[in-house]
Amino acid sequence: MTRATVAFLALIGIAGAGEAFGQETAPGPGVAEIAVIPAGTTFFTEGKDTDGPSFGNYDLGAAVAGNFNRYVGLEGEISGQIGISQQLGNLLPAERTPSLLNYSGNLVIAAANRSSVVPYVTGGIGGLTMFEKPSLGIDRNETFLTGNVGGGVKWYAGRWGLRGDYRFIAVQSKDDAPAFFGQETRYGHRVYGAVLVNVPRR
Repeated sequence: MTRATVAFLALIGIAGAGEAFGQETAPGPGVAEIAVIPAGTTFFTEGKDTDGPSFGNYDLGAAVAGNFNRYVGLEGEISGQIGISQQLGNLLPAERTPSLLNYSGNLVIAAANRSSVVPYVTGGIGGLTMFEKPSLGIDRNETFLTGNVGGGVKWYAGRWGLRGDYRFIAVQSKDDAPAFFGQETRYGHRVYGAVLVNVPRR
């Protein structure tokens, strides 16, 4: 066997090994992802035709996504929005807002690139449960239909990553909802940061 042949075979072997290694460590969405949301905020704007004030809550939760490929996936998300003490319209003194539970199913479309930084857009439908708070006229738990659209960016480092996300939320009104929230369509803004657990593709 000539030296040229040996060199050629060695080059092919190195290239093949490099390609396999690259496939194992290629950045980007895997077949599945878990997002752990330790910190965020949800802010609802003031109602136009009712006495419903604007208010914001602390947000934490988790999401699980299954990705059909690097660009399209489905995600289920649940988050708790914990009430915090704040000024609510003309109410004095400050009052703690009701806690909320938000859950949704979303379509996620990622940008077509092979970088470790991946922008995405998302949208879906779900529900929002507001827990009772008699001091604000909320005598029972109330559940509303919601829709959301938004986007963000994910950064991947193999099996781990980080995520920043923004959602615009619309909450459908109900005639029998309390005056504080829900008698008219309400709109909210949700921003959070998350830690990603990524299941890479083989």
